[in-house]
Amino acid sequence: MWLDRFISGTILLAAGTGSLVDAQQNITAAFPNSTYANASVAYAEAGAQSLQSSPPKYPSPWSSGAGEWADAYAKARKFVSQLTLLEKVNLTTGIGWEQGQCVGETGSIPRLGFRSLCLQDSPLGVRFADYVSAFPSGVTVAATFDRGLLYARGSAMGTEHRGKGVDVQLGPVAGPLGRAPEGGRNWEGFSPDPYLTGIGMARTIEGIQDAGTIACAKHYIVNEQEHFRQVAEELGYGVNISGSLSSNVDDITMHELYLWPFADAVRAGVGSFMCSYNQINNSYGCQNSYTLNYLLKGELGFQGFVVSDWQAQHSGVSSALAGLDLSMPGDTLFDTGHSFWGTNLTLAVLNGTVPEWRIDDMATRIVAAWYKVGRDNATIPVNFDSWTTDTFGNLHFYVGQGYGLINEHVDVRDEHTNLIREIGAKGTVLLKNTNNTLPLGREKFTAVIGNDAGDNPYGPNGCPNRGCDNGTLAMGWGSGTAEFPFLVTPLNAIQNEVVSQGGIIQGITDNYAGMQIKLLASQASVAIVFVNADSGEGFLNIDGNIGDRNNLTLWGSGEALVKNVSSLCNNTIVVMHTVGPVLVESFYDNPNVTAILWAGLPGEQSGNSIADVLYGRVNPGAKLPFTLARAREDYGADVLYKINNESATEAPQQDFTEGVFIDYRALDRAGIDPIYEFGFGLSYTTFSYSNLQIKTTQAGPYAPSSGLTSAAPVLGNFSRNLGNYVFPPNMTHVPLFIYPYLNSSDPVISANDSLYDDGITGYIPAGAQDGSPQPIPPAGGAPGGNPELYDVLYEVTATITNTGKVAGEEVPQLYISLGGPNDPKVVLRGFERLSIQPGASTTFTADIMRRDISNWVPAVQNWVISNYTKTVYVGSSSRKLPLKGVLEAPQRFNKR
Repeated sequence: MWLDRFISGTILLAAGTGSLVDAQQNITAAFPNSTYANASVAYAEAGAQSLQSSPPKYPSPWSSGAGEWADAYAKARKFVSQLTLLEKVNLTTGIGWEQGQCVGETGSIPRLGFRSLCLQDSPLGVRFADYVSAFPSGVTVAATFDRGLLYARGSAMGTEHRGKGVDVQLGPVAGPLGRAPEGGRNWEGFSPDPYLTGIGMARTIEGIQDAGTIACAKHYIVNEQEHFRQVAEELGYGVNISGSLSSNVDDITMHELYLWPFADAVRAGVGSFMCSYNQINNSYGCQNSYTLNYLLKGELGFQGFVVSDWQAQHSGVSSALAGLDLSMPGDTLFDTGHSFWGTNLTLAVLNGTVPEWRIDDMATRIVAAWYKVGRDNATIPVNFDSWTTDTFGNLHFYVGQGYGLINEHVDVRDEHTNLIREIGAKGTVLLKNTNNTLPLGREKFTAVIGNDAGDNPYGPNGCPNRGCDNGTLAMGWGSGTAEFPFLVTPLNAIQNEVVSQGGIIQGITDNYAGMQIKLLASQASVAIVFVNADSGEGFLNIDGNIGDRNNLTLWGSGEALVKNVSSLCNNTIVVMHTVGPVLVESFYDNPNVTAILWAGLPGEQSGNSIADVLYGRVNPGAKLPFTLARAREDYGADVLYKINNESATEAPQQDFTEGVFIDYRALDRAGIDPIYEFGFGLSYTTFSYSNLQIKTTQAGPYAPSSGLTSAAPVLGNFSRNLGNYVFPPNMTHVPLFIYPYLNSSDPVISANDSLYDDGITGYIPAGAQDGSPQPIPPAGGAPGGNPELYDVLYEVTATITNTGKVAGEEVPQLYISLGGPNDPKVVLRGFERLSIQPGASTTFTADIMRRDISNWVPAVQNWVISNYTKTVYVGSSSRKLPLKGVLEAPQRFNKR
């Protein structure tokens, strides 16, 4: 999703920002590719080459209603069997940008009382709406390592979307996963670790959908940066490319890294997937038959529908045959009234290029997801408008038609602000705490310094799409945002704390007020410095950062601010609100910097959340969901900032030659010590680990799936008389609205294509129209893949003891060494957040599933447990693993 609600169709530049050349200043990323020297691995290099092609995979698998989808599919097939062809097309095509109240709406089916489906951003709340909550970002809740909070946040967001009349919440996010730490939208997702992101996806989806709203897993797949994602967007920046960036990735890396969390999303029953802007192996994400047909709908057994990202559809028949089910927002380019589907999809079904079973499957998938989350019982009329906050206005905003009540200003927040405050505090990672500086008590003189401590002078929503870095940073920018109902700043919250204790507090929120800062810092008994680093979506250029960050430095000369304050105050506390990793080497070991906290993007309760931690109401237990390295090169992979393919006919090429080695895996492979490792986080108490136990279960050997699917079902029938599909003469035509009707009974005129000939089918890929039974992939067979991949093979326990003097929460983490020469040193495969009283012990428990100790083997297109020794580690981070054990005879669980 892109573009601003107020200035549609334009690229927005922040005041004072310049060209792409300006934006590339101080960029030292790898080039001409985006993997640093010595970070590539042989197997990935072989399968991640520029200009390689994505293999065709047809036909598009039809849904089976497997598992928990059975009841929804029974209802959906009954419903779709009643539909006309025009109604099916209406259900699968958006009505056009700014033609309804939501950012995306399908056509309706008035005859059966089925209203337009409302699709709405974002992964952290309801975008473009009032009286909603602004939740913490995905990366912030990931830092809690708390499955319960992941679910609670999803449930609260789903409830608010449902209350506003939304059918599909466009989130959560596993793409980008976080290949490059500078990636602009990494903060919308959870972590560069696929296991942690997979848990985040599953629990969030369960929460959203249990609340009665369809979740949308996005952006599928290997959508890892903002640069070069869309041709039109790049042209707006003066960059001439003819195609979107191609993410070139090998089969092993695809399965073991990027597909992993999306498999968890499918297994959790997610109702929809959003395909991405980028190309995958030089085939666009929304018409890539390999990723949509073979991987998602075939191998992973996805039963819901695939929706395009907004303007990510590049074809009509091709995208339908490749697995796309819903076109959004419906028009080829915003506000044009032209559509790849609509009229053209009706014609394609009538002339046989799109088989009848395919349009039936598209419609059934959409309706089944609707039934699965109970929308037939939980539907609320849309009561807000994305394009204006006015109570009355035009329903069809762009064309100025349909005047009436469009905003009812329904307050859906309930008591969610308490949950937001809790997540903000429990997602704050304590990185340094010299001599128990924290928690603070009654300080003599408190100084709060930094732009990030204060208000945006334009108000919390004063920059559309949060497109600026003014004041405290509580979310990034772009379509993954929501409107703040309020924003508690750190300065206000800390002031309330200090004043209530009778103390002295003064604040400065200008990073460049050098003389004033010097005077204040020299008086303070404690100085709390707030710094940040921002990023977001590529349609905005903020201070020369086009979505992706240009570097990993703190914004607003944050390092200099810390240096200046700490040189004058020997009790300086640094709080970082950042979208991801930043460079802290300049101050992390400064003796005058007595405490450091990473506070993420905490949402509306930002100030209260950090005050809860600073003053000890919450004992920090969060862990870093990424690594804080010494240099950007240590991460192995980076953003591609410059065009590396000068051919006018080809797209920029990004070869993922680092394979699965991103974030902590990259540093482990290279033998580089980070400053703060993945999974690290301190507490106000201490913990010890002991008594590792590994129990082998009675699970049997692995059985690859086999056999055939049923034949593609055909639901209903329709006339092939084109005259029956012409636009009704007595119907009012809304300008630029996308309809399913033909413009003429003459197919050539209706298609408006001089090359149209309904006898030409040579461009249809082999097998694309075949509705006969198809082989079941050996790694498939159920939602999420072969069900036996999720068999528990081992049960692990360990004793965790609170050896300190106060109650606290610890997150024991289980890592596994798969043992092979191409495997990471360790990979995360379990965690649990435990609350433990002082002097008490509790048991950490984790299950090891078959998938957890398997490798993807391309030759057999399946998961296999290798012959290498599998070693289990349990500890408090990826580098602090005091407990160790070897799994007993894991190869016996392989296929016999």
